[in-house]
Amino acid sequence: MEERLARLAESCGVATSYVAASGQRTMVDSAVVTAVLAELGVDPGSDVAVSPGAGTVVGRPGEPSPVGAPGVLITEDGRELSVNDILPPDLPTGYHRFTADDREIAVIVPPSRLPTRPPVWGWMVQLYALHSEQSWGIGDLADLRRFAGWSADELGAGAVLLNPLHAITPTLPVRRSPYSPSSRSFANPLSLSIPDIPEFARVDPATRQQIESLRPPSAPLIDYDAVWMAKRKALELLWPYAQFNLPADPRLREYATFCALAEIHGPDWRRWPSALRDPRGSAVAAAGRQLAERIAFHGWLQGLCDMQMAAARKNGPAMIHDLPVGVTPDGADAWALQDVLAPRIRVGAPPDPFNQQGQDWDLPPWRPDRLAATGYTPWRDMLARAFSSADGLRIDHVAGLWRLWWIPPNEPPDRGTYVSYDADAMLAVLAIEASRAGGWVIGEDLGTVRQAMTEALHDRGTATSAVLWFSGDPRGWPENAMGSISTHDLPTAAGFLAGEQVRVRAELGILDRPVAEEQRQADADRQRLLDRLHAEGLAEPGAGADDLLVALHALLAAAPSRLLLAALTDVLGEIRQPNMPGTLDEYPNWRIPLPLTLEQLMSDERLRRCIAPLQQR
Repeated sequence: MEERLARLAESCGVATSYVAASGQRTMVDSAVVTAVLAELGVDPGSDVAVSPGAGTVVGRPGEPSPVGAPGVLITEDGRELSVNDILPPDLPTGYHRFTADDREIAVIVPPSRLPTRPPVWGWMVQLYALHSEQSWGIGDLADLRRFAGWSADELGAGAVLLNPLHAITPTLPVRRSPYSPSSRSFANPLSLSIPDIPEFARVDPATRQQIESLRPPSAPLIDYDAVWMAKRKALELLWPYAQFNLPADPRLREYATFCALAEIHGPDWRRWPSALRDPRGSAVAAAGRQLAERIAFHGWLQGLCDMQMAAARKNGPAMIHDLPVGVTPDGADAWALQDVLAPRIRVGAPPDPFNQQGQDWDLPPWRPDRLAATGYTPWRDMLARAFSSADGLRIDHVAGLWRLWWIPPNEPPDRGTYVSYDADAMLAVLAIEASRAGGWVIGEDLGTVRQAMTEALHDRGTATSAVLWFSGDPRGWPENAMGSISTHDLPTAAGFLAGEQVRVRAELGILDRPVAEEQRQADADRQRLLDRLHAEGLAEPGAGADDLLVALHALLAAAPSRLLLAALTDVLGEIRQPNMPGTLDEYPNWRIPLPLTLEQLMSDERLRRCIAPLQQR
């Protein structure tokens, strides 16, 4: 790569090389760098760069001013403070503005550190899979309320980590992956429990019977389209009984307007009439007046989601939501926030041992320069909304607050590069919103994550992640961590013991190494773990599958980490993992229900045996 292009890329935060999962430094093709610069609006032939953090600085009370000039600091509550070289020692946490001459800069002041949490154990729950005898073909918020109350009252669980419950585009086909939402600021109406809607109690008997007849039957795999069609019809029948006006919240009205327009013009806003692609244009405003009732309808659905989630949180364990890396490029947030996104870029990950061809998540990333220019307002707003319905957040792929793997148009996932963000600012906003909500923060720092990132999270009081598959000795895990046996993207406990991850990936053709070599590695990994269980006296040689599941949870319970989570898939012996990275329809991603109903698992002896060590820690 020519030196001039390398200097330009570096000044824009675009990497020209990176350390791969193997530990080797890998050079990025100059064509990839050039393509990424173009998506940042940078002419590769010029010397004009964009700064990833221009327009916003992070300040701390009593420390040197990061602005570098005297001026007036206008605090979030409207006070005006003169600032020279040192920021005032009593400067409050929050979002402030600094003015000097004709300049205005956003100043973010975070808390020094998030508070330490008491040790608890809890559950990792894929809500769609948690079905009861009353469910409509998918787990819902009533199931969550019952499960959470039972877990707290009878088992002593202190936390529930949920899969993302973010909004879909309410059209067919329904996008199944919870990690590719239409919006990260609003909720998924698929999670609604129809009988728990207040209007259901007020309908006439004939309408109630009609609604009850819509309930889909249970099936071996979840049919998202059938579930949404049934619930949408039921919601339409309940809507005349509701009392709801247009949303007063501008962002909610914008999201509801998107939903109303999508019902007419299709789910992909990029294919709408050109005048409707501008969310703040006159055509959208005119359409909004014509579609007022549908906008009110979609706003009503969000109110119902808030109400049912609040009921699930009441008197139960701490509810921790999972925040995906981004949003689908054709959805509500990509439409509403297109001025701060790089719409043609797809976020993903470079190759690693579990995903040997790299990953393409098809999510448009924030443009770091434009995000900083807004004072991180979209990031702030999204986090505030997330914490409003949760007791904590797990930040998926937390390394994305430092850098994201950008894949240019028409390139495969292994031909991308990292683009940097102002991590100090991103973390400062996260800390402010968590502090204001009194919420947990957990960073998913698995995979190719630099040690400095993990250390920065710990320095701020943010918990990190630890997984048994990556470390056979939980006793060495950090205290401030969320520990688990596996994750939704990795083999379940029963699947790992059976070598299912090799068999399935070989059948799907997503292995880069020969099957025999992959099998040898899997066998060695399994034997290493079994040897530890034997050495710890947790399992005898030749122990059966159920006894090994109990032993694995006993090994997990030995960790000093303050938050330890068991997965329902693990305690019930489910062999299939919820998601197989690198696949779409080739594998039933996000469609596998738990093998037992909620009623059955609440009396399952194997479940109680597995969690007993966690209850005793």
